[in-house]
Amino acid sequence: MSKKIYKNARLLDPGSKLDALGSVLIENGVIVDVGPSVFVDAMQDDIEVIDCSGLCLCPGLIDMRVATGEPGNEHLETFDSVSNSAAAGGITSIICLPNTDPAIDDVALLEFVERRGAEVDLINVRSYAAATKGTLGLEMSEVGLLYQAGALGFTDGHKAIHDAMLMRRLLSYTTVFNTMVIQHPEMVDLVGEGVMSEGAVATELGLNGIPPEAEVMLIERDLRLVEMTGGKYHVSRVSTAASVDAISRAKSRGLPVSCDTTPHYFTLNEEAVRGYRTFAKVSPPLRSENDRQAIVEGISSGVIDAVVSDHSPRDQDSKRLPFSQASFGVVGLETLLPVTLEKVHEKSISVLDALAPLTCNPAKLLGLKEGRLQKKYPANFVLFDLDRPFIIDGDTFLSKCKNSPFNEDTTASNFNKNGNLISSNTPSGNGSGLFAFIPTKPVDGYNFSSITYGIVGA
Repeated sequence: MSKKIYKNARLLDPGSKLDALGSVLIENGVIVDVGPSVFVDAMQDDIEVIDCSGLCLCPGLIDMRVATGEPGNEHLETFDSVSNSAAAGGITSIICLPNTDPAIDDVALLEFVERRGAEVDLINVRSYAAATKGTLGLEMSEVGLLYQAGALGFTDGHKAIHDAMLMRRLLSYTTVFNTMVIQHPEMVDLVGEGVMSEGAVATELGLNGIPPEAEVMLIERDLRLVEMTGGKYHVSRVSTAASVDAISRAKSRGLPVSCDTTPHYFTLNEEAVRGYRTFAKVSPPLRSENDRQAIVEGISSGVIDAVVSDHSPRDQDSKRLPFSQASFGVVGLETLLPVTLEKVHEKSISVLDALAPLTCNPAKLLGLKEGRLQKKYPANFVLFDLDRPFIIDGDTFLSKCKNSPFNEDTTASNFNKNGNLISSNTPSGNGSGLFAFIPTKPVDGYNFSSITYGIVGA
């Protein structure tokens, strides 16, 4: 049956500010009609009707920052595992980082990524290209050829583009293609041997600290280069109040600047690393409570454009080490939506403002026709119960790696308290999860009626 209608759903479309009970009619994977006025009872017999029973229905999430293990480190993550993990998290599109082995710095490798994603055929898989050859920060990659081959932007992944002249050239050259340069915001010279945010907690733990100024100093340098060149500039994973302020001022001056953050920066602070918890070791590091609150405000005010998972799979051997030796990085595909929705239950942000950085905003930044509940848009949806608790259990993740900062009882709370987290991601289809992924393509074993609250497409 090519036509389906999802009725009695709370429609949430941040792009149009729609929040109303209604229906969505789809045909061949495309939205035909949407809204409170879609009439159901008189529909012809060849339309499959799915009653959503008042659950929330929003566009499928777009994750702008995902590291995969393929090619080169398939033991960490493959396109099969990352696609299933994303689908379990309600993410219908991912943009892959180029810091693979080898790095995605030529057309053949870029085409490989998108071909492998298409072979799995569960979610939409796109990719950035390396800003510099081999992500070594020495020589600009073939920006023009990579853009024509489908690169959605240029970045060196978890490495800062430190050379000012090189960054100037990148910003200048990418203006020709109206695409953006994505920066990892850490000034290398100030990071040094640091492993967590500089301050009282680092001193107590005897760990080398990274000053928060290392982030904003690089951003402010780059903003001057943006003024010089007019290039589109995106800061990935802002974590400090000073960075939010600097980006806000740049936007007020009309500069083509955008930024994103991740759930761990607006949910956790530096206290999460006490006990030398390496699963909370991230780059940039977790900051102070004041910084965490500033990130929440940045999302609410719209200064922060997108929320990303920063999915960085790491094996147990690289995480269960002394803190200074352990790898940076966390997984986040399956916790992106529920952790973000926690802020809704804390009443620190509205539901539409929480969903916008996950849907329409990244689509706009990347030039994708996704992320909207609108006629002629792809029918990629997430269905979820806003009031159902969700317990995070890393052992149940569909990702190959389980290095979540929200595991191990660090965020023991529920949606009705002002704590940190939530609940069980059980891909069993028994109603214990938070949301359902509604795929546009057939998935073996998919039965919507039996897994109203479960995970579909996984």
